[in-house]
This record gives sequence, C-alpha cells and structure tokens, in this order.
Amino acid sequence: MLDLLTTYLKPYWKQIALVLALVMVQSIANLYLPSMNADIINNGVAKGDIPYIMSTGGMMLGITFLLGIAAIVGVYWGSKTAMAFGRDVRGALFRTVQTFSQQEVNIFGAPSLITRNTNDVQQIQMVVLFSLNMIISAPIMAVGGIIMALREDVPLSGIIVVVIPFMAAVIGALVVKAMPLFKVMQTKIDRVNQVMREKLSGVRVIRAFVRTEYERERFEDANADLTKTALSVNRIMALMMPALMAIMNLSMVAVMWFGGLRIESGAMPIGNLTAFLAYIIQILFSVMMATIMFVMVPRAAVSADRIQAVLKTAPSVNDPETPAAPCVDKGFLEFEDVEFRYPGAEQPVLCGITFSAKPGEITAIIGSTGSGKSTLINLIPRLYDATGGTIRVDGVDIRDMDREDLWRKIGFVPQKAFLFSGTVASNLRYGDQEATDEMLWRALATAQGKTFVSEMSDGLASPISQGGTNVSGGQRQRLAIARALVKDPEVYVFDDSFSALDFKTDSMLRAALKREITHATTLIVAQRVSTIMHADRIVVLDGGRVVGIGTHEELMETCPTYREIVYSQLTEEEIA
Repeated sequence: MLDLLTTYLKPYWKQIALVLALVMVQSIANLYLPSMNADIINNGVAKGDIPYIMSTGGMMLGITFLLGIAAIVGVYWGSKTAMAFGRDVRGALFRTVQTFSQQEVNIFGAPSLITRNTNDVQQIQMVVLFSLNMIISAPIMAVGGIIMALREDVPLSGIIVVVIPFMAAVIGALVVKAMPLFKVMQTKIDRVNQVMREKLSGVRVIRAFVRTEYERERFEDANADLTKTALSVNRIMALMMPALMAIMNLSMVAVMWFGGLRIESGAMPIGNLTAFLAYIIQILFSVMMATIMFVMVPRAAVSADRIQAVLKTAPSVNDPETPAAPCVDKGFLEFEDVEFRYPGAEQPVLCGITFSAKPGEITAIIGSTGSGKSTLINLIPRLYDATGGTIRVDGVDIRDMDREDLWRKIGFVPQKAFLFSGTVASNLRYGDQEATDEMLWRALATAQGKTFVSEMSDGLASPISQGGTNVSGGQRQRLAIARALVKDPEVYVFDDSFSALDFKTDSMLRAALKREITHATTLIVAQRVSTIMHADRIVVLDGGRVVGIGTHEELMETCPTYREIVYSQLTEEEIA
C-alpha cells in the first residue's frame, strides 16, 4: 500500500504539507489550552484576580477561534487531496485495463476489475482522508499529551504507563484476528458483483427458462456469504470501542482517585488535576483515533494489493518500441503458418493456418462449431497474439505495427453486436467523429438499416440504451455493420454478423456490401452457407486447421468437410 500512496500522492505534496502544518498547529495549541485553563484556576480563581481571568480567557477564546478556521481549511484540503488521489488511481486502473489483451481480462474477470476500480479504491481513499484530517494528529497529541501530563504531575503519570500498553494489547489482539477476514470479504464482494452482473445481462435467458427463483437463491447465497463474513469482522471490531471506552473511563476514575489524594496532601494544585484530566482524555482519545486506522488499514492494505496486482500486470500484447510503417498495399492480409493456443492449454486451438485475403475481394471462413473461426478473427486486431507463425497487413507483421495504426485499418463487426448508450448517430460516429449525416444515412442504407431508423421518432437522434437493449437483435447487428461502414477502413471483418438477419435481409445486405465495398479487403465468418457461397475465396476450418480453400464450386468437388456442411443446410435444388 505504501508504494501506491507514495506514487499517487506525490503530485499533491504541497497540499499535504499545508494540511500537516495546520494539524501540527492545532495539536500544539490544543496541548497548551489545558495548561492555560489550569493557570486560570490556580492563579486567577484562587486569588480572585478577575483581570487575569479575563485576559487569559480571552486569549483562549481567540486561540479556539483560530483553531476552528485552521480545522476548516485543513479538512477542505485534506478532503480535496483524498478525492484527487482516488480519481488518479481510478484513472490509472482504467488506463491499465485498456492496455490489456483479452487474456489479462479473462485472468481477473470483469466483475473483479469493476470492484477493484470502485470499492477497493474507495477503501484506500477513506484511509487517506482520515489520515490527513484526523489520524496524523493522533501521535502528536499522544506524545505531546504524555509530555504535558508529566509536566503537571510525574507520580500521577504512572497511570499512563499501565493504561497505554493494556490498550495496545487489546487492539493488537482484535486486529490480528480480523485481518485474514478482510481479504476474504473483498473476494466475496467480487462474487456478489459477478452474480448481479450475470443476472442483469442474462435476464432474458433467465425468464425464458423460468430460472428466476434459482437466480434469486443464487444471489441470496452469495449475499448471505458476504454478510456472514462482514458480520464476523464487525463483531470483532465492535468489541474494540466498548473495551477502549471501559479502559478510558477506568483510567479517569483512577486519575480522580489518586489525584484527589495528592490534592488532599497538598502535593498537587487542583488546577493541575483538571489539566491532567484533559491530557489523559487527549492521550486516550488519540489512541482511540488510532484504532480507526487499525480498523481501516488492514482492509485498505488488502484493497491496495488487489489494485497493485492490476497495475503491475504487464499486458501480453504490446506495441513495438519502433513501429514499422505499412507498405503501399491497402488492406492486403496474410496468414502464414499461424498457430494459437490458450494459456495452459495442451493442444493448440489453431494450427498451420495459411491463406491470404486481397483488397476488392470477399474472403469467407466457414467451419463447424468449435473449429476456431472466431479465435482466428480475434488474432487480426490483436485481441490475442498468435503463439506461432505470422499475420501480415500490407506486408508488415502486425506485431511490428502500432496497435492504433492497426486498428485504424480494421472495421470490426463482432459476433455479439454491442451498442453504447447515446443516440443512433453517436454510435455510428464511433469510428469517425467527423462523419456527416449524409454519410451516416448512406452507411445505414448499405446495412439495410435506413428504413427502421427513419421510422424512429427522432431518426439519427433517437436514443440507444446501454448495450442496444431498446432495439432488436437484427437491428443491433445492422447498426453495428453501419458503424463499421462509416469508418471506411481498409479491412472489414464480419464475425458471424449476419446470424440475426432473415434470409431476404441477409441477401440484400450482401449485395449492397459487394456494390459499396470495392476497394477494401472483406473477411466474413459465417455459419450459413448461403451467406458465403458467392465469396471470391472460401476458407474451410476443421479442428483448427485449414482443410480447404477455393470457390464454392471448387470446394464442392475437392473438400468433403465443406460438402458435408453444404448438404446439411441446403437442398439439392438450392445447391444446383
């Protein structure tokens, strides 16, 4: 946690220095106020010296007023610094996650990354806030209070020697017992987030299969598990405050008892006893403030470790130190003996993949379920890096290119079309912020989406909810295709992007794409033979290997796997 605090609080050292200075001034002033009060009792009240009482009392009121102003300024800058720290850590986490490949995202999991960027950051942020506004003053008040108590009466200060170690032992025993539970607690918060996220994302599936009650029980189990751990921690920590208050009150009784005996014997003025009581309260209150840290720091330390685990994770996909410039070819794509295996897998998912896709041509990829089609497509934008072989765009190995340069060349339409909250126009302009309305309508016309967007109440300004849940699956896919068309890239990648379309719309869309995309390389992954049978080149995958390349007619003669797929989908008349 210290590394995290040092790194992200460093830019705010001036504000921290100001808060520390104000805290020190407040602490020193608070230490002298009881002595001034003792002087009033011993010298003013005892002697009936009204002018002395008025002057010293007025000085105390003035100091108290200044302390109030210092406290307001200190709390303001302390809070501002803590909030800025939280903002910077959240920003650093987000930027780090943006550099992750799909491999790192899968390692941590989306629910855990969300928890780390919210709850975990908040835990450390609260420690910073309490430290700057309260806890820093605790050691100053404790040490200063002991010194001032010794000044008032040394024999009576022996009570402090007994009380402080006893308080420390109680606090230490409770913290040691609670510390292991904090890490478990954060993991169980991850689990609650995961179940909740799955419930919200899969609500249609849950209702379709009448599993609402099962999901409710699943969430209640995760919630009860978290509650049980939280209660265990809170029960332990709940003992701390009553124990400390009992020690504090017994200490006050002891001070009054032994102090009364010393006053009776004339060894101590009554004013000194009032000051000593005030110092004992300050010392014990400082220890109690420190206990807040003992409650918060262990949990914050666990959160810091979780945050550091993300920040220190090196992405498996990186930009080269000296990116290569692409050649003059526009969108020429080559796969040469490409292999890919997931981390820890015994067998590769893809093996020996070799083919090329040229500008102005449509290259289709087809194969049975699990043949590696989507995995192959994910290698092009470097969502994963190939573990063997080479993928080239315009003659340059994509691992030698800056990823943003690579992404600018690619218009990617994923298997699961995703839209962002906003409007139709804001989603279509995601790839080109400067696109005009005319360009948007043209892309929609090509993607067969112009009709339904025109029928929306506000046209291009019609709202789209997060994930595009207020439009149908087919409309979502057509908007995602239009978004790629607006970008006008050199390589179009359609990962089974026509699956939610009816045959008529599919046919019209493919015809429109063939007319409009004449300059770019088009790569289509599809399950339906009718979608790709007119492609210039068809690549057939089976078990992660290429088992056939050619046109529809060529493959019908030479590739049994392709022939089997065709016969499973089309009748003899359709094939003819």
